Amino acid sequence: MNKVIVIDGSRGEGGGQVLRTSLTLSAATGQPVRIEKIRAGREKPGLKRQHLTCVRAVAEICGAKVSDVEVGASELEFTPGMIKGGDYRFDIGTAGSVTLVAQTILPILLKADTPSTVTITGGTHVPFAPIWEFFAETYLPELRRMGARVEAELDACGFYPAAGGAVRLRVWPLAVDAVPHEYKLTNLGTFRKGKVVGVVSALHDSIAESEVEIVGNKLSELGLEHEVRRVKSFGPGNYCYAQLDYERGSVVFSSIGTYSKSRKSVANEIVTAVREFVKSGKACEKHLADQLLVPMEMFTGGELDVQKETKHYTTNRDVIAQLRT
Repeated sequence: MNKVIVIDGSRGEGGGQVLRTSLTLSAATGQPVRIEKIRAGREKPGLKRQHLTCVRAVAEICGAKVSDVEVGASELEFTPGMIKGGDYRFDIGTAGSVTLVAQTILPILLKADTPSTVTITGGTHVPFAPIWEFFAETYLPELRRMGARVEAELDACGFYPAAGGAVRLRVWPLAVDAVPHEYKLTNLGTFRKGKVVGVVSALHDSIAESEVEIVGNKLSELGLEHEVRRVKSFGPGNYCYAQLDYERGSVVFSSIGTYSKSRKSVANEIVTAVREFVKSGKACEKHLADQLLVPMEMFTGGELDVQKETKHYTTNRDVIAQLRT
């Protein structure tokens, strides 16, 4: 058996990404890991339901042996087995992020022996995680450019704290001969069009209308189309996002509305993020950058023209390097 690699969960940004990257690469390489000081950099350290779902999901997919862990655990040992495709269903049980669970298991399922279908339930539009639109319009197209065949569908929106969101995935194994030449995200090409969308559930339309109007007015030079949507969910919710479409791909910038955050604050978060990205002249948005490192490591290698090397990015890079040895 391979020697167990010890991962310090407090390193770098000290959050859940260390855990998720370690699990994905452990399953993909067959390398056992022990992760210590899990999420030690957070106000409430240890495993939350979302992270525990990641552990159990990866373990089920690759038949891993896992030490006894529950919510709050600060350490675990993970010994992977063989990756198996199949029909999977994972329920976070809270408004924990569905998209972060999806990003953890997708690269593994691309190495499975047969196609897979996956349903994940929890939060689809929650703070501190990629919203569904970012996952579907920005992240997944880049996986497809690496050769992946993935289909995804949003069945229901899930907001904090009610949750109830659901996403369905269909994943086909990535054939070795289907892997393209080295992947690059270094030039987005010409800006084509954009839109700003405000979304509400069980709240007044005026909330989304105000957010859209502020974003559109402050970014008038982009000529963004305006859209307001109502969706059904188990609880009230609001989010707003801007999507910029370039020749090479699309980039989504979002903000989640909460009872303590004004409409203006929601809108201004998006305006600031868009302006910083456009001003940078870079091709790879700063949050997307750290999310692409694991699939690049597993399948293609390549080059990213990164807007900014965030702490998440450098932490992920360091964990990948440790698991490469």
